[in-house]
Amino acid sequence: MTNRQAARDIDTSRPHSARMYDYYLEGKDHFEVDKQAAEAVAVAYPGIFVCARENRAFMHRATRVLAREHGIRQWLDIGTGIPTEPNLHQVAQSVVPEARVVYADNDPLVLKYAERLMRSTRQGRTTYIEADVNDPQTLLDAPELGEILDTRQPVALSLNALMHFVTDDQDPYGIVERLLAVLPSGSALALSHCTPDFDPDTWAKVTDIYTGSGTPVRFRPQRDVARFFDGLDLLDPGITVGHRWRPDAVDGAAAENAAPAPSDAEVSLWVGVGIKP
Repeated sequence: MTNRQAARDIDTSRPHSARMYDYYLEGKDHFEVDKQAAEAVAVAYPGIFVCARENRAFMHRATRVLAREHGIRQWLDIGTGIPTEPNLHQVAQSVVPEARVVYADNDPLVLKYAERLMRSTRQGRTTYIEADVNDPQTLLDAPELGEILDTRQPVALSLNALMHFVTDDQDPYGIVERLLAVLPSGSALALSHCTPDFDPDTWAKVTDIYTGSGTPVRFRPQRDVARFFDGLDLLDPGITVGHRWRPDAVDGAAAENAAPAPSDAEVSLWVGVGIKP
């Protein structure tokens, strides 16, 4: 599909989760219908903007940790969303210029901007696949994946703010298990997932907004998020709230001027990184 075809296929009659996320991040790649739905979420849950920023920050930190401390040189990022710099490959290649990244998403608008995801270092490689996490086999069989990633070597599977869009009847744990099954020992899972644990009433309202907009969601408690890591060796500090996963060190002068840390309820995001034995 070309970018021109992707533009024609964009449905602006109802909101899309990727475009709403772009709005939360103060991006410009969304439509009025997305803005209206996102603002309805923000009325129910003002912390959504903090949650989105902390989700991106977790992705950056997890990518750097996996590259620096665990020798990861390859990433499969599913549910990529609309490009927001720095993208995962830019973070990874800032640590290891030879890093290879495959992005996958099922939103035609992401395809429209996919060129941004292809701007690799000379040593590394990146590509984009239009695919749906609910059909993992088609994604795994895509020729572009085999051209970029060597699945005989460790790969980091990046599922950021994605699996809460996979409802229980879509077999979310089976999907993650299927994706990890083809990856060798030493591979990793980096996952973030919105949760109702800190304010169930608010998240019930958020669920109603997304579902009413045509996007079913399943925001899960910590115990259910932990199930995605069954069989993996969790890195410290385990399953924790997004901003508490290995926060970047801040020097004394910067700490004095830093904004107050958000509350767990504002973030409402469980995150974790696990290594496949």
